[in-house]
Amino acid sequence: MRKLLTPDQHLNNIFEIDTAYLKALGIKGIITDMDNTLVAWSDRTVYPRLAEWFANLKREGFKLFIVSNNSEDRGSKLASEVDIPAIWYAVKPSRRAFRKAIEQMQLSPEEVAVVGDQIFTDVLGGNRLGLHTILVTPISEKEFIWTRFPRMLERIVLSKIIKNGPEK
Repeated sequence: MRKLLTPDQHLNNIFEIDTAYLKALGIKGIITDMDNTLVAWSDRTVYPRLAEWFANLKREGFKLFIVSNNSEDRGSKLASEVDIPAIWYAVKPSRRAFRKAIEQMQLSPEEVAVVGDQIFTDVLGGNRLGLHTILVTPISEKEFIWTRFPRMLERIVLSKIIKNGPEK
């Protein structure tokens, strides 16, 4: 189980992602979470730095997709502004939404990275399909009330991973 909960990379934020490294791994597509990965949970503003990040990824040839457990009402404006397709109500860590995104990008799982701020949704869901998983530190401590308990468990899991090293 530890292997499924261990990200391939652990970064402070999306802006630390090394696209040259991803390309060297054969990554051609990136699936990203929305809340506390791209924007704070309570914010849907596409700040210039985020818009430029997406624009750079597109220029570099990456196919992009947002996969979120959130509702379309809360996220569609952001996805529209950055012109990225999205799947809402994803029920992560279920593989269904990840598979659908991979299929729509016309890539294989080995060619896709998933970026998110939660071990039990983004990392677990991505690892279950063999995606390259990138865990980022949540943008904000403010989040949906149902996320608070899993966050406590994540801190325990992450501390054990850091202490014992990854098992991949």
